[in-house]
Amino acid sequence: MTILELFIGFTLSLVLSLSLTPLVSKLAVRMGAVDHPNERKIHVKVMPRIGGLAIIIAFTIGLLVLQPKTEFIWSILAGGFVITITGMVDDLYSVRPIVKFGGQMIAALLVVSDGLLIDKITVPFYGTLEMDFLSIIITLFWIVGVTNAINLIDGLDGLAAGVSSIGLASLAIIGAIDGRIIIVQFSTLLIGACLGFLYHNFYPAKIYMGDTGALFLGYWISIISMLGLFKNVAIFSFILPIFIIAIPIFDTLFAIVRRLISKQSIGQADRKHIHHRLIAMGYSHRKSVLIIYLLSSVFALLAIVYTSVTLQTTLIIVTVLLLTLQLMAELTGFIPENQFFALKFIRKCKYIIKDKWRVK
Repeated sequence: MTILELFIGFTLSLVLSLSLTPLVSKLAVRMGAVDHPNERKIHVKVMPRIGGLAIIIAFTIGLLVLQPKTEFIWSILAGGFVITITGMVDDLYSVRPIVKFGGQMIAALLVVSDGLLIDKITVPFYGTLEMDFLSIIITLFWIVGVTNAINLIDGLDGLAAGVSSIGLASLAIIGAIDGRIIIVQFSTLLIGACLGFLYHNFYPAKIYMGDTGALFLGYWISIISMLGLFKNVAIFSFILPIFIIAIPIFDTLFAIVRRLISKQSIGQADRKHIHHRLIAMGYSHRKSVLIIYLLSSVFALLAIVYTSVTLQTTLIIVTVLLLTLQLMAELTGFIPENQFFALKFIRKCKYIIKDKWRVK
Protein backbone atom coordinates (compact mmCIF):
# COMPACT_ATOMS: atom_id res chain seq x y z
CA MET A 1 0.00 0.00 0.00
CA THR A 2 1.55 3.28 -1.15
CA ILE A 3 0.81 6.86 -0.13
CA LEU A 4 -0.49 7.48 -3.66
CA GLU A 5 -3.04 4.66 -3.30
CA LEU A 6 -4.18 6.08 0.03
CA PHE A 7 -4.49 9.53 -1.50
CA ILE A 8 -6.55 8.12 -4.38
CA GLY A 9 -8.83 6.30 -1.94
CA PHE A 10 -9.23 9.40 0.23
CA THR A 11 -9.96 11.65 -2.76
CA LEU A 12 -12.41 9.17 -4.24
CA SER A 13 -14.41 8.79 -1.03
CA LEU A 14 -14.39 12.57 -0.48
CA VAL A 15 -15.57 13.42 -4.01
CA LEU A 16 -18.22 10.68 -3.99
CA SER A 17 -19.60 11.77 -0.63
CA LEU A 18 -19.53 15.42 -1.70
CA SER A 19 -21.41 14.72 -4.93
CA LEU A 20 -23.80 12.06 -3.62
CA THR A 21 -25.08 13.98 -0.60
CA PRO A 22 -27.38 16.35 -2.60
CA LEU A 23 -28.84 13.32 -4.40
CA VAL A 24 -29.41 11.52 -1.10
CA SER A 25 -31.09 14.69 0.20
CA LYS A 26 -33.63 14.58 -2.63
CA LEU A 27 -34.14 10.84 -2.05
CA ALA A 28 -34.75 11.43 1.66
CA VAL A 29 -37.49 13.97 0.93
CA ARG A 30 -39.20 11.61 -1.51
CA MET A 31 -39.03 8.72 0.98
CA GLY A 32 -40.27 10.85 3.85
CA ALA A 33 -37.03 10.38 5.77
CA VAL A 34 -37.12 13.85 7.27
CA ASP A 35 -36.52 15.27 10.73
CA HIS A 36 -39.27 17.49 12.09
CA PRO A 37 -38.43 20.23 14.63
CA ASN A 38 -39.68 19.90 18.22
CA GLU A 39 -38.95 21.26 21.69
CA ARG A 40 -35.88 19.04 22.13
CA LYS A 41 -34.21 19.73 18.79
CA ILE A 42 -32.16 22.71 17.67
CA HIS A 43 -33.36 23.09 14.07
CA VAL A 44 -36.53 24.98 13.19
CA LYS A 45 -37.39 23.52 9.78
CA VAL A 46 -37.92 20.08 8.30
CA MET A 47 -34.57 18.47 7.34
CA PRO A 48 -33.73 15.36 5.27
CA ARG A 49 -32.02 12.88 7.58
CA ILE A 50 -30.52 9.88 5.81
CA GLY A 51 -27.42 11.81 4.69
CA GLY A 52 -25.29 9.07 6.20
CA LEU A 53 -26.18 7.00 3.15
CA ALA A 54 -23.80 9.15 1.09
CA ILE A 55 -21.00 8.43 3.60
CA ILE A 56 -21.72 4.71 3.45
CA ILE A 57 -21.77 4.52 -0.35
CA ALA A 58 -18.59 6.58 -0.70
CA PHE A 59 -16.81 4.48 1.93
CA THR A 60 -17.96 1.20 0.35
CA ILE A 61 -16.73 2.18 -3.11
CA GLY A 62 -13.45 3.23 -1.53
CA LEU A 63 -13.16 -0.22 0.04
CA LEU A 64 -13.62 -1.82 -3.38
CA VAL A 65 -10.73 0.27 -4.71
CA LEU A 66 -8.26 -0.15 -1.83
CA GLN A 67 -9.38 -3.70 -0.93
CA PRO A 68 -8.04 -3.73 2.65
CA LYS A 69 -7.21 -7.22 3.89
CA THR A 70 -8.03 -8.65 7.29
CA GLU A 71 -9.18 -12.09 8.36
CA PHE A 72 -12.31 -10.53 9.85
CA ILE A 73 -13.33 -8.52 6.78
CA TRP A 74 -16.54 -10.43 5.95
CA SER A 75 -17.95 -10.39 9.47
CA ILE A 76 -17.06 -6.69 9.80
CA LEU A 77 -18.83 -5.89 6.53
CA ALA A 78 -21.82 -8.01 7.54
CA GLY A 79 -22.04 -6.12 10.83
CA GLY A 80 -21.78 -2.84 8.93
CA PHE A 81 -24.67 -3.90 6.70
CA VAL A 82 -26.85 -4.71 9.73
CA ILE A 83 -25.98 -1.35 11.30
CA THR A 84 -26.87 0.45 8.06
CA ILE A 85 -30.27 -1.25 7.87
CA THR A 86 -30.89 -0.51 11.55
CA GLY A 87 -30.12 3.17 11.09
CA MET A 88 -32.21 3.52 7.94
CA VAL A 89 -35.22 1.78 9.50
CA ASP A 90 -35.05 4.18 12.45
CA ASP A 91 -34.71 7.23 10.18
CA LEU A 92 -37.73 6.09 8.19
CA TYR A 93 -40.00 4.79 10.94
CA SER A 94 -38.57 6.07 14.27
CA VAL A 95 -38.46 2.65 15.90
CA ARG A 96 -38.22 2.05 19.66
CA PRO A 97 -34.78 2.12 21.31
CA ILE A 98 -34.94 -1.63 21.99
CA VAL A 99 -35.18 -2.30 18.24
CA LYS A 100 -32.09 -0.19 17.55
CA PHE A 101 -30.27 -1.91 20.39
CA GLY A 102 -31.19 -5.28 18.91
CA GLY A 103 -29.71 -4.34 15.55
CA GLN A 104 -26.52 -3.12 17.21
CA MET A 105 -26.21 -6.36 19.19
CA ILE A 106 -26.66 -8.47 16.05
CA ALA A 107 -23.89 -6.48 14.32
CA ALA A 108 -21.61 -6.86 17.33
CA LEU A 109 -22.34 -10.58 17.62
CA LEU A 110 -21.42 -11.12 13.96
CA VAL A 111 -17.98 -9.64 14.67
CA VAL A 112 -17.52 -11.48 17.96
CA SER A 113 -18.53 -14.83 16.44
CA ASP A 114 -15.71 -14.45 13.92
CA GLY A 115 -13.12 -14.12 16.68
CA LEU A 116 -12.45 -10.37 16.71
CA LEU A 117 -12.32 -9.85 20.46
CA ILE A 118 -10.83 -7.54 23.06
CA ASP A 119 -9.00 -10.44 24.66
CA LYS A 120 -6.29 -8.53 26.53
CA ILE A 121 -5.48 -5.02 27.61
CA THR A 122 -2.52 -3.26 29.15
CA VAL A 123 -3.05 -1.72 32.58
CA PRO A 124 -0.51 0.85 33.87
CA PHE A 125 1.80 -0.54 36.59
CA TYR A 126 0.29 -4.01 36.15
CA GLY A 127 1.03 -5.21 32.64
CA THR A 128 -1.03 -7.34 30.29
CA LEU A 129 -4.38 -8.46 31.61
CA GLU A 130 -6.03 -11.44 29.89
CA MET A 131 -9.80 -11.09 29.56
CA ASP A 132 -10.59 -14.80 29.15
CA PHE A 133 -14.36 -15.41 29.34
CA LEU A 134 -15.04 -11.70 29.85
CA SER A 135 -13.68 -10.87 26.39
CA ILE A 136 -17.03 -11.48 24.68
CA ILE A 137 -18.96 -9.26 27.11
CA ILE A 138 -16.35 -6.49 26.97
CA THR A 139 -16.24 -6.59 23.16
CA LEU A 140 -20.02 -6.41 22.84
CA PHE A 141 -20.10 -3.55 25.33
CA TRP A 142 -17.36 -1.70 23.44
CA ILE A 143 -18.97 -1.99 20.00
CA VAL A 144 -22.47 -1.07 21.17
CA GLY A 145 -21.15 1.63 23.52
CA VAL A 146 -19.04 3.45 20.94
CA THR A 147 -21.78 3.11 18.32
CA ASN A 148 -24.24 4.85 20.63
CA ALA A 149 -21.68 7.43 21.78
CA ILE A 150 -21.32 8.82 18.25
CA ASN A 151 -25.08 8.65 17.76
CA LEU A 152 -25.79 10.62 20.96
CA ILE A 153 -23.38 13.44 20.12
CA ASP A 154 -25.04 13.95 16.73
CA GLY A 155 -27.08 16.91 17.91
CA LEU A 156 -25.64 19.96 16.13
CA ASP A 157 -24.82 20.68 12.50
CA GLY A 158 -21.52 19.07 11.57
CA LEU A 159 -20.83 17.74 15.06
CA ALA A 160 -20.76 13.96 14.57
CA ALA A 161 -18.98 14.11 11.20
CA GLY A 162 -16.35 16.52 12.53
CA VAL A 163 -15.68 14.71 15.81
CA SER A 164 -15.52 11.36 13.98
CA SER A 165 -13.04 12.79 11.45
CA ILE A 166 -10.80 14.06 14.25
CA GLY A 167 -10.87 10.71 16.03
CA LEU A 168 -10.27 8.81 12.80
CA ALA A 169 -7.32 11.07 11.95
CA SER A 170 -5.63 10.16 15.24
CA LEU A 171 -6.37 6.49 14.57
CA ALA A 172 -4.77 6.78 11.14
CA ILE A 173 -1.65 8.45 12.55
CA ILE A 174 -1.29 5.90 15.36
CA GLY A 175 -1.88 3.07 12.89
CA ALA A 176 0.82 4.47 10.58
CA ILE A 177 3.28 4.76 13.49
CA ASP A 178 2.60 1.15 14.45
CA GLY A 179 2.68 -0.10 10.85
CA ARG A 180 -0.94 -1.24 10.84
CA ILE A 181 -1.98 -0.49 7.27
CA ILE A 182 -5.52 -1.81 7.72
CA ILE A 183 -6.24 0.93 10.28
CA VAL A 184 -4.80 3.61 7.99
CA GLN A 185 -6.89 2.36 5.06
CA PHE A 186 -10.20 2.20 6.90
CA SER A 187 -9.61 5.52 8.67
CA THR A 188 -8.51 7.38 5.55
CA LEU A 189 -11.56 6.28 3.55
CA LEU A 190 -13.94 7.21 6.37
CA ILE A 191 -12.31 10.62 6.84
CA GLY A 192 -12.76 11.37 3.15
CA ALA A 193 -16.41 10.31 3.25
CA CYS A 194 -17.04 12.37 6.41
CA LEU A 195 -15.40 15.52 5.06
CA GLY A 196 -17.32 15.31 1.79
CA PHE A 197 -20.57 15.07 3.75
CA LEU A 198 -19.47 17.78 6.20
CA TYR A 199 -19.46 20.33 3.39
CA HIS A 200 -23.25 19.99 3.26
CA ASN A 201 -23.74 19.32 6.96
CA PHE A 202 -21.78 22.10 8.66
CA TYR A 203 -23.84 24.97 10.07
CA PRO A 204 -26.23 25.88 8.58
CA ALA A 205 -26.79 22.27 7.54
CA LYS A 206 -28.70 21.30 4.41
CA ILE A 207 -29.01 17.66 5.47
CA TYR A 208 -28.51 15.46 8.56
CA MET A 209 -26.68 12.14 8.61
CA GLY A 210 -29.38 10.65 10.85
CA ASP A 211 -29.01 7.33 12.64
CA THR A 212 -28.04 5.88 9.25
CA GLY A 213 -24.74 7.74 9.37
CA ALA A 214 -24.16 8.15 13.12
CA LEU A 215 -24.59 4.46 13.94
CA PHE A 216 -22.44 3.51 10.95
CA LEU A 217 -19.60 5.84 12.01
CA GLY A 218 -19.77 4.70 15.62
CA TYR A 219 -19.69 1.06 14.58
CA TRP A 220 -16.69 1.52 12.32
CA ILE A 221 -14.75 3.57 14.85
CA SER A 222 -15.25 0.79 17.40
CA ILE A 223 -14.07 -1.82 14.88
CA ILE A 224 -11.04 0.14 13.70
CA SER A 225 -9.90 0.73 17.28
CA MET A 226 -10.25 -2.98 18.02
CA LEU A 227 -8.20 -3.97 14.98
CA GLY A 228 -5.23 -1.99 16.27
CA LEU A 229 -5.62 -0.68 19.77
CA PHE A 230 -6.27 -4.04 21.39
CA LYS A 231 -4.13 -6.24 19.19
CA ASN A 232 -0.79 -4.66 20.01
CA VAL A 233 -0.71 -4.43 23.78
CA ALA A 234 2.95 -3.46 23.76
CA ILE A 235 1.95 0.01 22.55
CA PHE A 236 -1.80 0.41 22.98
CA SER A 237 -3.71 0.09 26.23
CA PHE A 238 -7.24 0.43 27.50
CA ILE A 239 -6.99 4.22 27.89
CA LEU A 240 -5.98 5.05 24.31
CA PRO A 241 -9.30 4.44 22.49
CA ILE A 242 -11.07 6.43 25.20
CA PHE A 243 -8.77 9.39 24.46
CA ILE A 244 -9.55 9.24 20.76
CA ILE A 245 -13.31 9.70 21.18
CA ALA A 246 -13.30 11.07 24.73
CA ILE A 247 -15.98 13.71 24.19
CA PRO A 248 -18.76 11.40 22.89
CA ILE A 249 -17.81 8.65 25.37
CA PHE A 250 -17.93 10.90 28.43
CA ASP A 251 -21.01 12.71 27.14
CA THR A 252 -22.72 9.32 26.93
CA LEU A 253 -21.57 8.30 30.41
CA PHE A 254 -22.79 11.61 31.84
CA ALA A 255 -26.15 11.09 30.12
CA ILE A 256 -26.54 7.56 31.53
CA VAL A 257 -25.66 8.65 35.07
CA ARG A 258 -27.86 11.72 34.80
CA ARG A 259 -30.87 9.69 33.67
CA LEU A 260 -30.36 6.98 36.27
CA ILE A 261 -30.22 9.58 39.03
CA SER A 262 -33.38 11.20 37.66
CA LYS A 263 -34.99 7.74 37.42
CA GLN A 264 -35.46 8.13 33.67
CA SER A 265 -35.01 5.55 30.96
CA ILE A 266 -31.44 5.41 29.66
CA GLY A 267 -32.87 5.76 26.15
CA GLN A 268 -34.87 8.86 27.09
CA ALA A 269 -33.73 11.85 25.00
CA ASP A 270 -33.05 15.21 26.64
CA ARG A 271 -31.40 18.59 26.04
CA LYS A 272 -28.55 18.18 28.52
CA HIS A 273 -25.78 16.85 26.29
CA ILE A 274 -22.58 18.85 25.98
CA HIS A 275 -23.72 20.61 22.80
CA HIS A 276 -27.06 21.55 24.35
CA ARG A 277 -25.35 22.90 27.46
CA LEU A 278 -22.89 25.02 25.49
CA ILE A 279 -25.75 26.67 23.62
CA ALA A 280 -27.61 27.17 26.91
CA MET A 281 -24.48 28.92 28.24
CA GLY A 282 -24.80 31.48 25.44
CA TYR A 283 -22.47 30.13 22.76
CA SER A 284 -23.71 30.23 19.18
CA HIS A 285 -24.45 27.07 17.22
CA ARG A 286 -21.22 27.38 15.22
CA LYS A 287 -19.05 28.26 18.25
CA SER A 288 -20.44 25.34 20.24
CA VAL A 289 -19.44 22.94 17.48
CA LEU A 290 -15.98 24.50 17.16
CA ILE A 291 -15.43 24.25 20.94
CA ILE A 292 -16.20 20.54 20.83
CA TYR A 293 -13.92 20.18 17.78
CA LEU A 294 -11.14 21.83 19.81
CA LEU A 295 -11.69 19.58 22.82
CA SER A 296 -11.77 16.51 20.57
CA SER A 297 -8.54 17.63 18.87
CA VAL A 298 -6.80 18.00 22.25
CA PHE A 299 -7.79 14.49 23.27
CA ALA A 300 -6.81 13.10 19.86
CA LEU A 301 -3.39 14.76 20.13
CA LEU A 302 -2.94 13.34 23.62
CA ALA A 303 -3.80 9.90 22.26
CA ILE A 304 -0.98 10.20 19.73
CA VAL A 305 1.47 11.50 22.36
CA TYR A 306 0.33 8.80 24.77
CA THR A 307 1.80 6.05 22.60
CA SER A 308 5.36 7.12 23.42
CA VAL A 309 5.26 8.20 27.08
CA THR A 310 6.16 6.29 30.22
CA LEU A 311 3.59 4.58 32.40
CA GLN A 312 4.13 7.15 35.15
CA THR A 313 3.45 10.02 32.76
CA THR A 314 0.47 8.13 31.41
CA LEU A 315 -1.07 7.83 34.84
CA ILE A 316 -0.60 11.57 35.45
CA ILE A 317 -2.17 12.42 32.08
CA VAL A 318 -5.14 10.16 32.72
CA THR A 319 -5.70 11.56 36.22
CA VAL A 320 -5.56 15.17 35.02
CA LEU A 321 -7.90 14.43 32.13
CA LEU A 322 -10.46 12.71 34.33
CA LEU A 323 -10.40 15.59 36.79
CA THR A 324 -10.74 18.06 33.92
CA LEU A 325 -13.74 16.19 32.54
CA GLN A 326 -15.33 16.09 35.99
CA LEU A 327 -14.77 19.82 36.41
CA MET A 328 -16.17 20.49 32.93
CA ALA A 329 -19.22 18.40 33.75
CA GLU A 330 -19.83 20.37 36.94
CA LEU A 331 -19.32 23.81 35.43
CA THR A 332 -21.65 23.13 32.50
CA GLY A 333 -24.33 21.38 34.57
CA PHE A 334 -23.98 17.87 33.14
CA ILE A 335 -24.39 16.30 36.56
CA PRO A 336 -26.48 17.31 39.59
CA GLU A 337 -24.92 19.54 42.23
CA ASN A 338 -24.91 16.77 44.83
CA GLN A 339 -22.44 14.92 42.60
CA PHE A 340 -19.91 17.76 42.58
CA PHE A 341 -16.47 17.08 44.03
CA ALA A 342 -13.98 18.87 41.77
CA LEU A 343 -15.37 22.35 42.51
CA LYS A 344 -15.66 21.52 46.22
CA PHE A 345 -12.05 20.32 46.23
CA ILE A 346 -10.84 23.50 44.51
CA ARG A 347 -12.78 25.68 46.97
CA LYS A 348 -11.43 23.71 49.92
CA CYS A 349 -7.85 24.09 48.71
CA LYS A 350 -8.47 27.80 48.24
CA TYR A 351 -9.69 28.20 51.83
CA ILE A 352 -6.76 26.19 53.22
CA ILE A 353 -4.26 28.36 51.34
CA LYS A 354 -5.96 31.52 52.58
CA ASP A 355 -5.96 30.28 56.20
CA LYS A 356 -2.28 29.37 56.09
CA TRP A 357 -1.45 32.75 54.57
CA ARG A 358 -3.28 34.51 57.38
CA VAL A 359 -1.42 32.49 60.04
CA LYS A 360 1.90 33.55 58.57
